[in-house]
Amino acid sequence: MFKILCISGSLRPTSSNTNILKAIPQLAEWPDISFSIYEGLDQLPYFSPELDFEGATPAATVADLRAQLSEADAVIVCTPEYAFGIPGVLKNALDWIVSSGEFVDKPTAVISASPMMTGGDKANASLVQTLKVLTATIKDDRILTIPTVRTKIDAAGNITDDILKADLVKIVTSLKSPV
Repeated sequence: MFKILCISGSLRPTSSNTNILKAIPQLAEWPDISFSIYEGLDQLPYFSPELDFEGATPAATVADLRAQLSEADAVIVCTPEYAFGIPGVLKNALDWIVSSGEFVDKPTAVISASPMMTGGDKANASLVQTLKVLTATIKDDRILTIPTVRTKIDAAGNITDDILKADLVKIVTSLKSPV
């Protein structure tokens, strides 16, 4: 079974970004893929290099994030944009991974969704840059901005836009393909 870990950069329960991740498994038949959503973003301690050094025992929440990333064959990160960047809680989570290496050569997709016409392009670019520093494998067909997201997803979290559905299926297919 090919395991994809999905991480939302939003803590809002009704977030469009989280709803997109929840909708992906229903977009096609995925008999050999399992999807899970990381739920501990708001439980991670603030990153400090003094807490993350060789031989240190990480907090249980940090160890859990690292374990879920290690067990995943691929990762999809979907984030909103705040102040032209990624939300602090998402950046904090990524900071905990810098020294441990769970993203090294990991097939990764980066999605940003926004009610704005820009689709969260600045957050998307920032996230791509950070993940590339972590040496995640991000191909161009695994990067997606979703402008005016509220016109493409309904109140129940269902994706209503056929082009978006197709784009998301292509991303999952690319994650499973050899690099």
